[in-house]
Amino acid sequence: MAESDFQRGPLMYAVEALRIHFQDRSDVYVSGNLFIYYEQGNPQAVVAPDVFAVFGASKQDRMTYRLWEEPTAPQWVIEITSRSTRGEDQRTKRALYAQLGVQEYWQYDPTGDYLDPQLQGFRLEGGSYEPITDELLPDGVRALYSEVLGLDIRLEGGRMYFYDVERGEKLLTHEEAEQERRMGEERIRQEAEARQAAEAQLAEEAEARQAAEAQLAELAARLRALEERGTE
Repeated sequence: MAESDFQRGPLMYAVEALRIHFQDRSDVYVSGNLFIYYEQGNPQAVVAPDVFAVFGASKQDRMTYRLWEEPTAPQWVIEITSRSTRGEDQRTKRALYAQLGVQEYWQYDPTGDYLDPQLQGFRLEGGSYEPITDELLPDGVRALYSEVLGLDIRLEGGRMYFYDVERGEKLLTHEEAEQERRMGEERIRQEAEARQAAEAQLAEEAEARQAAEAQLAELAARLRALEERGTE
């Protein structure tokens, strides 16, 4: 099925941000929109999660993910859902992921098309999915914790993002990180210019104050001289 920009944007963000976050681990494989075959010899037994993460699988690129050739099934899956995929995401895929032993199943509706709240997470317990409790942060952001990823998944202004609670950092793509770097450099440049302007202003004020003090001293000297001549 073709994807809109609303679905593709969060999908690309999730794949890249998670790959960067787990880049130092050779046993974490993150991919998106990739065929997962789950029954050997049955090409119809296939599913393509929008984004998934496997802990315990090698990181190399794959054409497809065949469960009988891999050490484990994905432990984490998210579907970027919409009204057109509602039935599949809510019933068919949900039941299949539970059958495959996916520990956490997440859904995100970027347009607020039908899902309320837009971000929902479920944890596999006793063969079925139970909702993951969310937390409303003081700034109004909704946060849900993923035990599998060890990350918060947060919703701010309708946008989903990952957050590393231990580091206190939002997970960024390479492009976002570069943009943050440029913005940081621009802020430093502006602050340096403002500091230089303030220092120049202070220097001008000090120079003017010294000139005024010199004038006052000269006037005082003249007055004393006049007073001395008047008493002679």
